[in-house]
Amino acid sequence: MVRMNSWRVPAQASAALLGLFLAACGSTASTAGTGSSPNGSGTQVVQTATATVGGKSETILTDTHGMTLYFFDPDSPTKIACTGACASTWPPLTTTADNVTGGPGLTLTFSVLNGANGKQVLANGHPLYTFAQDKAAGDTKGEGLFGKWHVATPSITAAVAASASATSRYGY
Repeated sequence: MVRMNSWRVPAQASAALLGLFLAACGSTASTAGTGSSPNGSGTQVVQTATATVGGKSETILTDTHGMTLYFFDPDSPTKIACTGACASTWPPLTTTADNVTGGPGLTLTFSVLNGANGKQVLANGHPLYTFAQDKAAGDTKGEGLFGKWHVATPSITAAVAASASATSRYGY
């Protein structure tokens, strides 16, 4: 009879997953943008729901299945930073459509960026993702992770494209 130490497998798997996640989310990849369109006629891919975020009830953006949508600080309207293994943990919201919209009452600008993750949906220039650890509609387990992942809300501000002429921290 073989006796297995069952508590070691989950702990080892969790440590390996965390290491892979941390390594993957530090990678960057540049992409070219296409298919940009303002909110209007198109395929509805984003809606709203109410969920608890940081201990308070908020209106959040969700996919059509009710899963919470997130944005990642290192992304820009023209650059997707979460690709490859990172995108396995943070599945991008993708579409086959060129024009996308939000649900009733959403005044955000929705667009599509064709890049490493396929045709990824953007809200006000922020590429959108779900989180693999969210198992049910309304889960917000990815909020604040690593200080770079945030639940997307209808008040998400417009993202700014990364500047080609970045200034060093020394002012030159």
